[in-house]
Amino acid sequence: MVKIHLDLHHITVQGHAPRTDNEAPGQNIVCAAVSALTLTLIEGLGAIADMKIKATDNPGDVRIEWEEVNDLGKALIDTWYIGITRIRDSYDNTILII
Repeated sequence: MVKIHLDLHHITVQGHAPRTDNEAPGQNIVCAAVSALTLTLIEGLGAIADMKIKATDNPGDVRIEWEEVNDLGKALIDTWYIGITRIRDSYDNTILII
């Protein structure tokens, strides 16, 4: 299960979505979608919102930290969150938002 935590100063994304029997590692659609959204958020916060962030990206363990969030950064985070909740709602028992 992918566990996601969001608060005022950081986001963590940990774990992997359950695989089906015939699915090879790295082929899970939920993991791919969460990764794409999260890695795009990291790039957007720095390049588009011009926020100073600290990000660590390891397989199954991503952390994004910031001291202050500006309006554009908040819009990007809100958009990321909408995407994450849509994935969660479409694929039962794959994402836990805590």
